[in-house]
Amino acid sequence: MSSTLVFPLIPAAVKATWFFAAIICVLMVPLLLLAWLAWSTQHARFTVSPQGLRLQGDLWGRQIPLSVLKLDEAVVTNLHQDVAHQPKRRTMGSALPGYTAGWFELRNGSKGLLYVTDRSRVARLPTSEGYTVLLSVPEPQQLIDALRAQQAR
Repeated sequence: MSSTLVFPLIPAAVKATWFFAAIICVLMVPLLLLAWLAWSTQHARFTVSPQGLRLQGDLWGRQIPLSVLKLDEAVVTNLHQDVAHQPKRRTMGSALPGYTAGWFELRNGSKGLLYVTDRSRVARLPTSEGYTVLLSVPEPQQLIDALRAQQAR
Protein backbone atom coordinates (compact mmCIF):
# COMPACT_ATOMS: atom_id res chain seq x y z
CA MET A 1 0.00 0.00 0.00
CA SER A 2 1.48 3.30 -1.07
CA SER A 3 0.70 6.61 0.55
CA THR A 4 1.14 10.07 -0.87
CA LEU A 5 3.27 12.55 0.99
CA VAL A 6 2.96 16.29 0.41
CA PHE A 7 5.81 18.64 1.21
CA PRO A 8 4.91 22.35 1.18
CA LEU A 9 7.22 25.06 -0.05
CA ILE A 10 8.75 27.19 2.64
CA PRO A 11 6.79 30.48 2.42
CA ALA A 12 8.50 33.27 0.51
CA ALA A 13 9.99 36.14 2.40
CA VAL A 14 7.77 39.15 3.07
CA LYS A 15 9.80 40.99 0.41
CA ALA A 16 7.97 39.04 -2.32
CA THR A 17 4.59 40.13 -0.97
CA TRP A 18 5.71 43.78 -0.84
CA PHE A 19 7.01 43.47 -4.40
CA PHE A 20 3.58 42.38 -5.65
CA ALA A 21 1.88 45.07 -3.57
CA ALA A 22 4.12 47.69 -5.18
CA ILE A 23 3.32 46.37 -8.67
CA ILE A 24 -0.41 46.51 -7.91
CA CYS A 25 -0.09 50.11 -6.70
CA VAL A 26 1.87 51.12 -9.81
CA LEU A 27 -0.85 49.60 -12.00
CA MET A 28 -3.72 51.07 -9.98
CA VAL A 29 -2.59 54.69 -10.20
CA PRO A 30 -2.99 54.92 -14.01
CA LEU A 31 -6.27 53.01 -13.83
CA LEU A 32 -7.65 55.38 -11.20
CA LEU A 33 -6.46 58.37 -13.23
CA LEU A 34 -8.19 57.01 -16.35
CA ALA A 35 -11.38 56.35 -14.38
CA TRP A 36 -11.34 59.91 -13.01
CA LEU A 37 -10.72 61.33 -16.50
CA ALA A 38 -13.62 59.28 -17.87
CA TRP A 39 -15.86 60.59 -15.08
CA SER A 40 -14.75 64.19 -15.66
CA THR A 41 -15.63 64.04 -19.39
CA GLN A 42 -19.25 63.83 -18.27
CA HIS A 43 -19.09 66.24 -15.33
CA ALA A 44 -17.10 69.31 -16.39
CA ARG A 45 -18.79 72.64 -15.67
CA PHE A 46 -18.12 76.33 -15.99
CA THR A 47 -19.09 78.81 -13.30
CA VAL A 48 -19.45 82.57 -13.82
CA SER A 49 -18.93 84.66 -10.69
CA PRO A 50 -17.52 88.05 -9.70
CA GLN A 51 -14.11 86.34 -9.49
CA GLY A 52 -14.28 85.29 -13.13
CA LEU A 53 -14.80 82.10 -15.07
CA ARG A 54 -14.13 78.88 -13.21
CA LEU A 55 -13.40 75.84 -15.36
CA GLN A 56 -14.05 72.70 -13.35
CA GLY A 57 -13.35 69.34 -14.86
CA ASP A 58 -10.21 67.36 -15.37
CA LEU A 59 -6.58 68.36 -14.95
CA TRP A 60 -6.98 71.55 -16.97
CA GLY A 61 -9.48 73.31 -14.72
CA ARG A 62 -8.64 76.78 -13.44
CA GLN A 63 -9.99 80.18 -12.48
CA ILE A 64 -9.76 82.82 -15.21
CA PRO A 65 -10.20 86.36 -13.86
CA LEU A 66 -12.77 88.56 -15.63
CA SER A 67 -10.05 91.16 -16.16
CA VAL A 68 -8.16 88.94 -18.64
CA LEU A 69 -11.19 88.00 -20.74
CA LYS A 70 -11.66 90.13 -23.86
CA LEU A 71 -15.43 89.87 -23.81
CA ASP A 72 -15.91 92.50 -26.52
CA GLU A 73 -14.30 89.94 -28.88
CA ALA A 74 -16.14 86.89 -27.49
CA VAL A 75 -18.36 85.10 -30.01
CA VAL A 76 -20.35 81.95 -30.54
CA THR A 77 -18.65 79.80 -33.14
CA ASN A 78 -19.00 76.53 -35.00
CA LEU A 79 -15.61 74.83 -35.19
CA HIS A 80 -16.74 72.83 -38.21
CA GLN A 81 -16.71 76.14 -40.12
CA ASP A 82 -14.30 78.25 -38.03
CA VAL A 83 -11.18 76.51 -39.30
CA ALA A 84 -8.79 79.09 -37.81
CA HIS A 85 -9.79 78.13 -34.26
CA GLN A 86 -9.82 74.36 -34.70
CA PRO A 87 -7.32 72.49 -32.53
CA LYS A 88 -4.28 71.55 -34.58
CA ARG A 89 -1.87 69.98 -32.10
CA ARG A 90 -2.25 68.96 -28.48
CA THR A 91 0.42 70.49 -26.29
CA MET A 92 -0.92 69.36 -22.90
CA GLY A 93 -4.37 67.91 -22.84
CA SER A 94 -6.79 65.13 -23.63
CA ALA A 95 -7.90 64.41 -27.18
CA LEU A 96 -10.47 61.65 -27.19
CA PRO A 97 -13.26 60.99 -29.67
CA GLY A 98 -15.93 63.55 -28.78
CA TYR A 99 -13.88 65.18 -26.00
CA THR A 100 -11.07 67.68 -26.37
CA ALA A 101 -9.75 69.33 -23.21
CA GLY A 102 -6.57 71.11 -22.24
CA TRP A 103 -3.97 73.16 -24.05
CA PHE A 104 -3.79 73.03 -27.84
CA GLU A 105 -2.18 74.91 -30.67
CA LEU A 106 -4.93 76.22 -32.91
CA ARG A 107 -4.80 76.24 -36.71
CA ASN A 108 -4.21 80.02 -36.68
CA GLY A 109 -1.02 79.43 -34.65
CA SER A 110 -2.35 80.74 -31.33
CA LYS A 111 -2.80 78.85 -28.07
CA GLY A 112 -6.16 77.57 -26.93
CA LEU A 113 -7.56 76.21 -23.69
CA LEU A 114 -10.35 73.90 -24.77
CA TYR A 115 -13.25 72.03 -23.26
CA VAL A 116 -14.98 70.96 -26.46
CA THR A 117 -17.47 68.14 -26.90
CA ASP A 118 -19.82 69.61 -29.51
CA ARG A 119 -17.91 71.56 -32.15
CA SER A 120 -21.07 73.22 -33.45
CA ARG A 121 -21.82 75.11 -30.19
CA VAL A 122 -18.70 76.76 -28.82
CA ALA A 123 -18.15 79.98 -26.89
CA ARG A 124 -14.86 81.52 -28.09
CA LEU A 125 -13.36 83.74 -25.37
CA PRO A 126 -10.10 85.52 -26.23
CA THR A 127 -7.87 86.61 -23.35
CA SER A 128 -5.29 89.32 -22.88
CA GLU A 129 -2.80 86.60 -21.89
CA GLY A 130 -2.32 85.33 -25.44
CA TYR A 131 -4.67 82.37 -25.48
CA THR A 132 -8.30 81.72 -26.37
CA VAL A 133 -10.75 79.73 -24.28
CA LEU A 134 -13.10 77.48 -26.28
CA LEU A 135 -16.01 75.94 -24.37
CA SER A 136 -18.85 73.71 -25.54
CA VAL A 137 -21.98 74.69 -23.64
CA PRO A 138 -25.66 74.19 -24.50
CA GLU A 139 -26.20 77.97 -24.86
CA PRO A 140 -22.87 79.66 -25.69
CA GLN A 141 -24.42 83.12 -26.02
CA GLN A 142 -25.86 82.88 -22.51
CA LEU A 143 -22.39 82.13 -21.14
CA ILE A 144 -20.93 85.14 -22.97
CA ASP A 145 -23.82 87.37 -21.79
CA ALA A 146 -23.37 86.20 -18.18
CA LEU A 147 -19.65 87.00 -18.32
CA ARG A 148 -20.35 90.43 -19.82
CA ALA A 149 -22.92 91.14 -17.09
CA GLN A 150 -20.41 90.19 -14.38
CA GLN A 151 -17.71 92.34 -16.00
CA ALA A 152 -20.10 95.33 -16.16
CA ARG A 153 -20.71 95.22 -12.38
